[in-house]
This record gives sequence, C-alpha cells and structure tokens, in this order.
Amino acid sequence: MENEKLWYVVNTYSGHESKVKENLEMRTESMGMENNIFRVVIPETKEVEIKDGVKKEKTKKMFPGYVLVEMIMSDEAWYAVRNTPGVTGFIGSSGKGAKPIPLSPMEIDKILANEGMSRLDIENDLKEGDSVKIIDGPFKEMFGKVQSIDLESQKLNILIDLFGQETPVEVELSQISKM
Repeated sequence: MENEKLWYVVNTYSGHESKVKENLEMRTESMGMENNIFRVVIPETKEVEIKDGVKKEKTKKMFPGYVLVEMIMSDEAWYAVRNTPGVTGFIGSSGKGAKPIPLSPMEIDKILANEGMSRLDIENDLKEGDSVKIIDGPFKEMFGKVQSIDLESQKLNILIDLFGQETPVEVELSQISKM
C-alpha cells in the first residue's frame, strides 16, 4: 500500500469544496508535492429541473462537504492535505495521528464513472505488457498481462493463464488493478 496511488475522502467546510480544491492544487505545486498528490475531484451530478415550464440544468454536489484526493500517502502529503485551509480532516481516520483508509477500487470507480473519469489514467498509468490483477467479474482474482488497450471504450484485452494456456479476455478498465 505504501507508494501506491490511492483515493482518499477529505472532509471540508460545507460550501468550501471548490476553494479547498483550488487551495490544495496550489499547495501541491508550491510545496513540490506533484509526485505525491495527483488529482482533486469534487463529485457532481447534473439534474434537470423544470420551473415555470422552463428546463434548467443544475449541477449538484454528490457529497456536500467532501472532496476526493488521489495521492500516495506519505507523512508530507498527509500533512499538506490536512493543513490546507478549509480541510477539517480525512474520512476513515480514527484521529490521534492515524492515517486514513483509502476508498476501495470499486467505490472510487463508481464515483469517477459518474464524472466521466477513470481511476487509472490509461495514457500515463497503463501500457501494453503491464501486469494487472482482475478485481471484478468472472475472472476475479486472476492475474494477467495487458495485451491491448481500447481507449475509446475503456476496455482492455488481457492474457490470463486459463487451464495452462494463455487466454485473451476482454475486461473493463474498472475491473482491473495495476500491480
């Protein structure tokens, strides 16, 4: 788990999510934490509201008072996030100096899919020949190597060992974890 990019939930003052995101991105740059803190996301949904016969599209926060942060948990990164103005703490931390528990791949995949995003940055994080673990679907808990990547459909062809033979299987990006 050490030196692994994972997603954490950060508690903020309600209504300050955008300001926290902005502050955290600036702090990441000014403190030279680009190798530890990667993406900051405010999960939102779009809702269509009809008022007086007029359709209006509204953006609502999925989790008011919370921001998602993709980071490698280190003492420095933890300190930088915790001490960002507007942050009240991490979710999944018992306090008393205990580091927080990250979101599971399945939890973050659902949230990011709603945002049109992916947990893995295919262009930078994944390439042909990489070893992966299948974490969901009929081939769950199996290991394999990436044979090909279809960026448009967010699907991968992976070679797995099935009954002693290398067999290609197609999986969605959300069904794998990089080794």
